[in-house]
Amino acid sequence: MLTPRDEQFYQDETHEKPNIQFLKQHFYREGRLTEEQVLFIIRKGTELLRAEPNLLEIDAPITICGDVHGQYYDLMKLFEVGGDPAETRYLFLGDYVDRGYFSIECALYLWSLKIHYPNTFWLLRGNHECRHLTDYFTFKLECKRKYSEAIYEAFVESFCSLPLAAVMNKQFLCVHGGLSPEMHTLDDLRRIDRFQEPPTRGLMCDILWADPLEDFGQEKTTDYFLHNHVRGCSYFFSYLATCNFLEKNNLLAIIRAHEAQDAGYRMYRKTRTTGFPSVITIFSAPNYLDMYNNKAAVLKYEKNVINIRQFNCTPHPFWLTNFMNVFTWSLPFVGEKITDMLNAILGTLSEEELRENSASTSPGPVSPPLSSPTGQDTESIEFKRQAIKNKVLAIGRLSRVFNILREESEGVTELKTVSGGRLPAGTLMLGAEGIKNTIKSFEDARKVDIQNERLPPSYEEIMRQADD
Repeated sequence: MLTPRDEQFYQDETHEKPNIQFLKQHFYREGRLTEEQVLFIIRKGTELLRAEPNLLEIDAPITICGDVHGQYYDLMKLFEVGGDPAETRYLFLGDYVDRGYFSIECALYLWSLKIHYPNTFWLLRGNHECRHLTDYFTFKLECKRKYSEAIYEAFVESFCSLPLAAVMNKQFLCVHGGLSPEMHTLDDLRRIDRFQEPPTRGLMCDILWADPLEDFGQEKTTDYFLHNHVRGCSYFFSYLATCNFLEKNNLLAIIRAHEAQDAGYRMYRKTRTTGFPSVITIFSAPNYLDMYNNKAAVLKYEKNVINIRQFNCTPHPFWLTNFMNVFTWSLPFVGEKITDMLNAILGTLSEEELRENSASTSPGPVSPPLSSPTGQDTESIEFKRQAIKNKVLAIGRLSRVFNILREESEGVTELKTVSGGRLPAGTLMLGAEGIKNTIKSFEDARKVDIQNERLPPSYEEIMRQADD
């Protein structure tokens, strides 16, 4: 695959910025860069991110975007809907990589925009911007498939430089996940050491992983925080916890991402004091994983007015699950066709004729003659006939097996795509029709994918489970 020359890649002769117009089209055509060019973008972007505080302070007007998850072609649609970054101020809430198959393109393009517009284009950290999740899901594999492990390591280091939160217009707290029992004031965010792999508990974990309770605003408990059993870490935060935090910090609402939404956004119960939604969730990856059938949305805030703009998915090139090469994936299909050919060559008689016990079977025009040399006994002739008959029947059965394997492989591959490369427990027991009918709606997709919303097990836990 051809890579661009430096005069194409750089904006001008100073070699200080990448050419974002070139990159946009180059990535759209599935183009690659040289490793030196990729590292230039990562390092230059990291310098800018590292210099920013944990808690950004941003003024309106602004366009706020949720999860992108490696859906580069939908990211291009997002900028059509949200506005040209050269003229529009943007805040992204994290989760740029994993699950989708164009994560590198998304991250490189977003980092390039940060280099061009450092004072009007901001990026926060999501729970997927870490070593643990990118190693477990698809980003590390994508880096190794398209570039090298050195590129992956450079990205992981860069992720640690991403700011954690933003206060927009002195009214809205913008984070990826949500609230924490360890966060009482905004100063708690400012005191975090963010230049590390996120821990599995504590304030830094919570602002990346927490969710509103499913019955937010209608809770039957007065608890502010409950263990988040869906994520396997962090907390669910309640309406009471949210109202208390907003009042204490003189804020209007929390704007967050982290959860797929059928409409691309969700507005939660209004606060008692302001009548404004206490929490707003934004999700910007349409038809998430090519299976959710959801819309995406961006939030535009200007002149004290919130405007939600939705958009649908854009067609994109196809990649096999886990970046599998086509030769490995197609083996059942190739095997099926080869056995069909052998069956056609050897199958001079119908299956019914072959099952007849008559010894008077006459060979077809393309079959080898079954006549034996003078003196050969009748038993030997019959033995040869029976051997050929068994081979033809075996090849026929093998052909049917490969046909079933191919059909099952296609169904399983499609389902694994939505399930993070792993089939949900019990799926194979459903059979072929069950696999095809597993996902029909947004709620079906979310139920199938729920296991992949959890904090993945550590390497040590996986090894311990394997030993057991």
